[in-house]
Amino acid sequence: MMAIAWASGAGRLEADGKSLEWASWGPAPEKAPTLVLLHEGLGSLGLWRDFPERLAAATGMGVFAWSRAGYGASDPCDLPRPLDYMTQEAVKVLPQVLDAMGFERGVLMGHSDGATIAAIHAGSVVDHRVRGLVLMAPHFFTEEMGLAAIAAAREAYETSDLRDRLARHHSNVDVAFRGWNDAWLHPDFRTWHVGEVIDYLRIPVLAIQGRQDQYGTLAQISEIEDRIYSPVETLILEECRHAPHQDQPEAVLAEVADFCARLDRIERAEVQVA
Repeated sequence: MMAIAWASGAGRLEADGKSLEWASWGPAPEKAPTLVLLHEGLGSLGLWRDFPERLAAATGMGVFAWSRAGYGASDPCDLPRPLDYMTQEAVKVLPQVLDAMGFERGVLMGHSDGATIAAIHAGSVVDHRVRGLVLMAPHFFTEEMGLAAIAAAREAYETSDLRDRLARHHSNVDVAFRGWNDAWLHPDFRTWHVGEVIDYLRIPVLAIQGRQDQYGTLAQISEIEDRIYSPVETLILEECRHAPHQDQPEAVLAEVADFCARLDRIERAEVQVA
């Protein structure tokens, strides 16, 4: 598979038979480690706004982001999504994206669904290029309060201007919303649980969550702390809901930059010892 032209800053790549939009910031993979951003269940490349550029400046790393199939300007996905869609993204699609973007080494940084996909990949796929994880508001199991918030989102989509607002960021807005919402509200999804992937993580993890997150409680972070065998750090942010990088961007940027700098120092020391 031919790697993308990083210097162009944006373009399209193919993964799992879908054409996906992407963008890059900072140094190319052969020049520095890369932070790979995985968006939330209603997110897209554009909805990261200026965060990727600020992240590249704060860390000195390259930053790569894309819209998964069904989101942004990427090809639509097939509906209904399978209830294990996050696992399929992690083990089937993400490896193809990483290969296409020329990933050599770095950190997967996901938000919400994207954080879950990153964790599943690191716990299920042998990929020594991934040296660390940043998990913002991850989900490993369903919670009643989160499902209630998702049900409220469905009502808002059908009765308010939410659909119009989302349509500014998604070419196929109904596919984007229904693919996420219908899966989470499917009766069989109540028993969804992927916490076992944490048992297999062997790389450092930074877990970030807002204390006022409307989609999940701090039990999601406790799941990581209780199961993980590798080093884990947590950042619980006050006055912060489901999007820490939007509600508390300075705190997130500082913590991620420090985490990545320490990973780099550890790796350099290990290389010198060898």
